[in-house]
Amino acid sequence: MSRHPSLSGLKLVLGGNVFGWTADQDTSFEILDAFYEAGGRMVDTAECYSFWVPGHKGGESEAVIGAWMKERGVRRDMRIATKTNVDGKSGGLKPEVLERQLAQSLERLQTDYIDLYYAHRDDPETPQEEVAEGFGALIAAGKVREAGASNFTEERLRGALAAAKARGVPGYGVLQNQYNLLERADFDPDFQNFCVANDIAMLPFYGLASGYLTGKYRKPADFDRYPRGAGLKKYAENGPALLAIMDQIAADCEATVAQVALAWLLDQPGIAAPIASATTADQLDELIEAIDIELMPDQITRLNKAVSA
Repeated sequence: MSRHPSLSGLKLVLGGNVFGWTADQDTSFEILDAFYEAGGRMVDTAECYSFWVPGHKGGESEAVIGAWMKERGVRRDMRIATKTNVDGKSGGLKPEVLERQLAQSLERLQTDYIDLYYAHRDDPETPQEEVAEGFGALIAAGKVREAGASNFTEERLRGALAAAKARGVPGYGVLQNQYNLLERADFDPDFQNFCVANDIAMLPFYGLASGYLTGKYRKPADFDRYPRGAGLKKYAENGPALLAIMDQIAADCEATVAQVALAWLLDQPGIAAPIASATTADQLDELIEAIDIELMPDQITRLNKAVSA
């Protein structure tokens, strides 16, 4: 049996950060329906989505996903990943806090278990042995199937795994860090090798660099046209050269730039599946088709060399 039963057969995880935000409930249901009909089975969300929107307090995404699963009757088919402690607060991963926050997520998601429960960020103060026991208790109770770490450094993940082993409980089996063609520092080769050696599955977020790797940011005016544009201006120096190479490869593969970016991720050691979100069903179709694209070794090499890690 796979160590990661919730990840078996995955090639793409649907990001749920847009649900209840840039995708209202009706649109979210359309996207989720299309994902399900295409064979998609894992959705990634967090208790905090989308607290950054005026008038929101967090939990909006979980509530939409929960309503969809209940209305469609598909909970047992789906694998749901959610997260806690986005602020990386001291004490945010204490066992009693984990239990309380999980209960709220379960209520919003209208379910009695989570397939993959992440520490959204590390807790700098709570002893890692205590955190491991907290997650272990939730797993033993059947409320969580597997624990994951998000935005962790290699050093802290090593420590967390050692703490879990010392306590005789399951350690983090999944890592979710930022990783894409333009951002590789949070999953550098040493970290990648460590994860592969220890069977830690990587589910990278921002696989499309918040949309930059879709190719829609080509001119200075493009950054002002979209909500995320201001935060993507940092790619204006190295991005165009990479996009030029991606354009060539996309033409050769009869694919889109976004599909090339996701195909590259799927080719990387230790990557179980990229996480990508869509605000329309048409965008989702493009993401799903990326699963079937196979890049040639020389194309992978060209992409790897396009931007320094």
